[in-house]
Amino acid sequence: MKRMDLLNRLSALEQKSLVVYARRDLEKIFPQDSEKALEKSLQRMCQDRLLVRAARGIYVFGPAVARHRGWLIEHIAQALRPGDFSYVSLESILSEYGVISQIPIDRLTVMTTGARGLHKTPFGTIEFTHTRRSIPDLLERTLIVKGRPLRIAKKQAAIQDLYRVGRNVNMIDLNEVDDE
Repeated sequence: MKRMDLLNRLSALEQKSLVVYARRDLEKIFPQDSEKALEKSLQRMCQDRLLVRAARGIYVFGPAVARHRGWLIEHIAQALRPGDFSYVSLESILSEYGVISQIPIDRLTVMTTGARGLHKTPFGTIEFTHTRRSIPDLLERTLIVKGRPLRIAKKQAAIQDLYRVGRNVNMIDLNEVDDE
């Protein structure tokens, strides 16, 4: 993969709001590269800051970082759990709703049907918490927000998630709980 090829192809994909790539995506975008050549190219592109390694096997198109900062961490979370149902919940969404006064600055809390885990990225920490709820139940408990990569928990669902996973519920502002 050459610098100009990478810039041209990923700039075109950025127009479609695609800026986060798993290694398997880059293998499809650059099918002519052997596995070894792709590995060397990825290392070189990361050194040149054309790609930023967000997590193992996950890359962000470097020139697009500033333009897509708003939901970048959610795009990375989506790339880390591609086959699983994931949604923003717990402290992250409760802070957005104003139910808790703490604002998680560098952390995104995500419920997922996939494995639990903690991923430290250059853009913040993503905390995945496993849920056993069924997909139909999760669809009912979450909302789609236009332009946002991940679904978000409804207020009551996020509060229930907080209780269910045994997190600190003392920070909940009870005056903000009832209105949905």
